[in-house]
Amino acid sequence: MKKITSVLVKPAGPDCNMACTYCFYLKKAGLFPESKTHRMSEAVLEEMIRQVMTQAERQVSFGWQGGEPTLMGVDFFQKAAEFQKRYGWDQTVGNGLQTNGLLIDRYWADFLSRDRFLVGLSLDGPKEMHDRYRVLRNGRGSWKKVTDAAKRLLDSGVEVNALSVINDFSVRFPGEIYEFHKSVGLNHMQFIPCVEADPLNPRKLASFSVKAEDFGRFLTRIFDLWINDFYDGEPGTFIRFFDSVFYIYAGFQPPMCTLSEECGDYLVVEHNGDVYSCDFFVEPEWRLGNVLEDSLSTLLNGEKQKRFGSRKREWVRFCGDCPWLAYCRGGCPKDRLCLGNPETPPLCRSYQIFFEHAHGRLLEMAEAWKRARR
Repeated sequence: MKKITSVLVKPAGPDCNMACTYCFYLKKAGLFPESKTHRMSEAVLEEMIRQVMTQAERQVSFGWQGGEPTLMGVDFFQKAAEFQKRYGWDQTVGNGLQTNGLLIDRYWADFLSRDRFLVGLSLDGPKEMHDRYRVLRNGRGSWKKVTDAAKRLLDSGVEVNALSVINDFSVRFPGEIYEFHKSVGLNHMQFIPCVEADPLNPRKLASFSVKAEDFGRFLTRIFDLWINDFYDGEPGTFIRFFDSVFYIYAGFQPPMCTLSEECGDYLVVEHNGDVYSCDFFVEPEWRLGNVLEDSLSTLLNGEKQKRFGSRKREWVRFCGDCPWLAYCRGGCPKDRLCLGNPETPPLCRSYQIFFEHAHGRLLEMAEAWKRARR
């Protein structure tokens, strides 16, 4: 029986104070037509945290995402931290906040630093790349506000990761994006490939989606830059995808669910308490229940969640005898289903290009790591 190790929480649902062109979550508002504004009540917050803390392992993490979770205000997250302490039992608790940064003032930064929240800041790189699609509701770019927020967070001692969506435009500038993040002080980076279907023609990728070969070349260039920043065998920057891949080469379970053999190890809790199988599958088919009516542990171990998780293992048969399957593990099911056909995942060629380039070096690094620990 699986224990709860992490939950992903959408306290403001799909609500956001930006209008990013490539956002996939804004349309989820159609699932909650009872109100134009979506906010998690204190009753839902408390019951969710009570269940997580009493049903979880010794280590548990909360991911706060959206939409834009900072729309809830600092007081909401202070209350969340209080509930974690009230219902916890000598556990190690991690909190991660993914934000666009627009509302991050000094008060927010001080709170996030004091309560040790890890912040994922959505920043697509230099101004030209970032403002291409990450726009405000008036159509203007958000880069200046976001970079100001980055400085404010770093100055307050908050641990910050740069979350960059790699799209049809930004994929051309791996070096510029990597060096920009370093110059700002964001040495922890996550590069998220944009893979979305065209709303007018679901059999085609949206124009802003990244092409597989382009993303493969992007990853290889970032890999080389990452390797060049090693000093005395230690990395100078941290790239989430590379770190997770290295876990596999070293013989461990990778932290990224994209690289796991099955899905279904965490739950998503929406603002109204509805529980879903995955962030990318907040849709009626994969609604598991509601935190005010059901046990989270029961939902995590239920037949529906098991069926959701096992689909990935079933679909990798389409990968045949690909030599890289042991490392990419078929990628994310969301990408495989983007165009409605799990047989032809859009990013397959990306992974082939990357592993053909990086495999030898990753093997060497893993062997060196093992030798150092014998």
